[in-house]
Amino acid sequence: MLSDPAPVLTELSGSAPRPDPAVLSSVLTPLLADPALGGGLSAQVVDVATGAVLFDRDGGDPGTPASTAKLLTALAALTTLDPADTLTTTVVAGAIPGEVVLVGGGDPTLSTTAPSQNYPGAATVAELAAEVQQSLGGAPVTRVVVDNSLFTGPLAAPGWGAGDAPSTYAAPVTATAVDGARVDPDGPMRSGAPGTDAGEALAAALGVPDAPVALGEAPAGARVLGSVDSAPVVRLVEQALSQSDNLLAESLGRHVAIARGLPADFAGAAQAVTAAVADAGLDTTGLTMSDGSGLSATDLVPARLLTELLRGVADGSIPDTGGLLSGLPVAGYDGTLADRPGTGQAGVVRAKTGTLDGVHDLAGTVLTDDGRLLAFAVLADGATGGLVAAEAALDDVATALAACGCR
Repeated sequence: MLSDPAPVLTELSGSAPRPDPAVLSSVLTPLLADPALGGGLSAQVVDVATGAVLFDRDGGDPGTPASTAKLLTALAALTTLDPADTLTTTVVAGAIPGEVVLVGGGDPTLSTTAPSQNYPGAATVAELAAEVQQSLGGAPVTRVVVDNSLFTGPLAAPGWGAGDAPSTYAAPVTATAVDGARVDPDGPMRSGAPGTDAGEALAAALGVPDAPVALGEAPAGARVLGSVDSAPVVRLVEQALSQSDNLLAESLGRHVAIARGLPADFAGAAQAVTAAVADAGLDTTGLTMSDGSGLSATDLVPARLLTELLRGVADGSIPDTGGLLSGLPVAGYDGTLADRPGTGQAGVVRAKTGTLDGVHDLAGTVLTDDGRLLAFAVLADGATGGLVAAEAALDDVATALAACGCR
């Protein structure tokens, strides 16, 4: 049985010995030369307490971030939105008797099971249906309309592959979805029609599973029949990071765009996230975003930006962003690092993974044996060794950082 990990926010110590850059370089350089990581590699290691760069290999060069881009979206969500805010899904009366309209609030965690099997603290369709039935007072429901108008633009981002949405890891980005757009809450496959699925789930919960479901818009000023709220934004950020949930990350990016007065589409979300990162005091030189999840092959992020972000969150200089650290997968314990023990001691390495075809990344924090907290990012852009070999090579780097007194 796994034990609880060490506290997420380790007390920052500036007195613990700091690795010597020359010694650290002698340790990392041969590890980064692993053929599995390919030749297009960039990396940086930073001392969190002082900001000193302890190791740099082309850290200022933009690389393909894959899902490490979620760190940027997470930061933007926590600094733009109130971390205690929730996302609201509403049902209103339709234009004709018997019609109800499910108005998507951009919450893909709305659950068809109670409790949710994928998102702790999620609102449920059953709760929403109960409110609607109470408001209707026994009046029959004959038709369900789904209003996805909160989000606009294309359903897939530039740089997404033809088979990405739907797939086991992504779905078309719509304002209405259930179970993270999963076809079945127990399975990984995502739906190609998340809004319609949500409408059908509501119809079933209302006791009219055969009622027709159509996409449309709610009448202006329609009577509210029921509403439910998601878990707080900080919890959604944690879930998006821990499980590398692409749809949830994209939805959070859209809400950042809305809060900043920008279109709730891929371009607006990318612009909003970039602006939020800059407003946090980080240098966005070299940053190119086409989506909020890192699934796009056209995203570019320097390793330097990732280490600056992680340092600012870890040392508290970017306030109210603790949810980003607590959402990072813990090596050997949970999330996408649950099966990658690394140091063998849970809680020492906390990092966001990133994987696309030919891209294998890892960015996070590591506590050295001497008690020094480091931020690191390794972007293997153009890796040729395959997933298992590349992940093992990245884990070797993280393990070496944790074990390195390097003095």
